[in-house]
Amino acid sequence: MDKIRNPFSPGAGSPPPELAGREGVLEQARVLLGRVKAGRPEKSMLLTGLRGVGKTVLLNEIERMAQAAGYRSLLIEAHDGKSLAVLLAPPLRRLLFELDRMAGAGDKARRGIAVLKSFVSAIKVRVGEFDIGIDIEPETGAADSGDLELDLPSLFVAVAEAAKERGVAVAILIDEIQYFNAGELSALVMAMHKMQQRQLPLVLVGAGLPILPALVGESKSYAERLFSFPDIGPLPTAAAIQALRDPVREAGETIDDEALEEIARLTHGYPYFLQEWGYQAWNHADASPISLAVVQASSAIVSERLDSNFFRVRFDRLTPREQRFLRAMAELEPGRHRTGDIAARLAVKIQSMGPVRASLIKKGMIYSPSHGDMAFTVPLFDEFMRRAIPHFEA
Repeated sequence: MDKIRNPFSPGAGSPPPELAGREGVLEQARVLLGRVKAGRPEKSMLLTGLRGVGKTVLLNEIERMAQAAGYRSLLIEAHDGKSLAVLLAPPLRRLLFELDRMAGAGDKARRGIAVLKSFVSAIKVRVGEFDIGIDIEPETGAADSGDLELDLPSLFVAVAEAAKERGVAVAILIDEIQYFNAGELSALVMAMHKMQQRQLPLVLVGAGLPILPALVGESKSYAERLFSFPDIGPLPTAAAIQALRDPVREAGETIDDEALEEIARLTHGYPYFLQEWGYQAWNHADASPISLAVVQASSAIVSERLDSNFFRVRFDRLTPREQRFLRAMAELEPGRHRTGDIAARLAVKIQSMGPVRASLIKKGMIYSPSHGDMAFTVPLFDEFMRRAIPHFEA
């Protein structure tokens, strides 16, 4: 088998050769983009799911769809190091200057640049030295209060009005959106509320961990009326098999049904793992068809790669106390776990676990699917924890 022609692409956000099983969410995005561009109200989308389910891939695909539909887009990734305002300002600058260069009457793009200048000047007070090189006078009284919940809606209105004047729409796409604090999420919700009220052509599509709906709902009680929250889970068996079989066929090779079923079983349908197993099975096959024996022979290498890359980078960020907490979770059955059961495994009082639990949630390692329950955000992490710490003692 020619390794250069290997169709699989394991990696963070790497587009798979086949987006199987995601037709529903992509159709929802198509309708959203079409309605907003036509000036009709529609809920923006916040994709939620565990690590490795392909949220980033879907976000990139939705950006491609938006651009094909005539949108101007910007895509950012949230993280602990930068605030929402600092992440948004540079791409909004690029967007507004692009709108200003487009043919058409009106000066709303220039006004949008002035409002952005005011916005940046105000956030300097909170974030320190920050400049995006706009050589234009700021618009006094517009998005310059220093309060993000007041300023971001004003900025979004200015951007959307400039886009509308030029006959285009804007798509803002944000990955890892759960990293924003409560005030930043609240500002985003309020900004999108303004978009709906004025039916302006600006849409927000975000992606984050399963805690996202609760975080957004806590920030503003009316958030559920502004956003839909598609749950991006593992692929059903049929879609997982399609995601493997079709790329192999398109590359001119074949794979046995037993091999497909074994990969689907080993991966539990998680897209990232499907790509890893497909990639290694292809590389270890001498010729078509890729057999069950090849899949079994390559599984040890896949596990080693996942342990050293996908899992280990997360494990190494943990303190010893956090590692013990997760190892206690791994002692329990797969799925969600009562906090009291984890405390019992650790032989500690449940009240003492608050700080380490909060730290793990902040690091994106666990989440609370319901009150009093904890679950891993990373699929199969319980199996990795048992390999990383073979012997557990309370």
